[in-house]
Amino acid sequence: MTTPTASKVMTADEVVARLADGMRIGIGGWGSRRKPMALVRAILRSPLKDLTIISYGGADVGLLCAAGKARKVVAPFATLDSIPLEPHFRRARQEGAVEFVEYDEGMFMFGLLAAAHRLPFLPTPAGLGSDVMRVAPGLKTVRSPYGGEELVAVPALEMDVALVHLNRADARGNAQYLGPDPYFDDLYAKAAARCFVSCERVVEPAELLKDAPVQSLLISRSFVTGVVETPNGAHFTTCEPDYGRDEAFQRLYATTPWPEFRERFLSGGEADYQDEVRRVQG
Repeated sequence: MTTPTASKVMTADEVVARLADGMRIGIGGWGSRRKPMALVRAILRSPLKDLTIISYGGADVGLLCAAGKARKVVAPFATLDSIPLEPHFRRARQEGAVEFVEYDEGMFMFGLLAAAHRLPFLPTPAGLGSDVMRVAPGLKTVRSPYGGEELVAVPALEMDVALVHLNRADARGNAQYLGPDPYFDDLYAKAAARCFVSCERVVEPAELLKDAPVQSLLISRSFVTGVVETPNGAHFTTCEPDYGRDEAFQRLYATTPWPEFRERFLSGGEADYQDEVRRVQG
């Protein structure tokens, strides 16, 4: 007789209570696509500081930089997709407010893979002959033992915690994406010491297979510490097919002075944020 796995359902604030100053936090998604924004907003409400953010960056990086939570960013980019450069990240870099380690997209993926497989590094030809080696001077090269080819030794992107957002999850931590791309969220879950999954809806395990193929089950419960049900929790980024990017709100975010945006949308809890979003949407 087997004992049922205990529920891992918790709140966003309970997740953040398990974080600490100075942590290395990986954030899943890609640019302005399926970011765990409700968890990011919970960090903004907390006293956390001096964080290292590891991300295919979007508004997650921008918000954490604007709020003074990020000390260091490791990323290949920080973009809002339809707005090429994340404005608050750009400002933080121009003012020297954050340290930035820049890899190209392929190198970043190899860093995730190395951490997921508990390797110190993985070799790749990506980055050779480019300015990546200049802007990331800590990178080293190695020689292949099978012919002497020079390769970049991309260090493992080790993380204390990973935060990802999926469409569905069960109470035990199995998580499913229903959109067009997994965005490497499974690598974040495997690479981090702990992973917290937010989702649009917590469902019974059988429902995860009801209308989607098995391949959509992206993250296994064995890698998950906690599950948070957060409807509209990726807003204003995409969470297809549940909803697309809120382009009007994204433009508002990008053009509103930070103190005004923070006061209007981030001075209360998640419910207050969602209420204000609905007011904006009319």
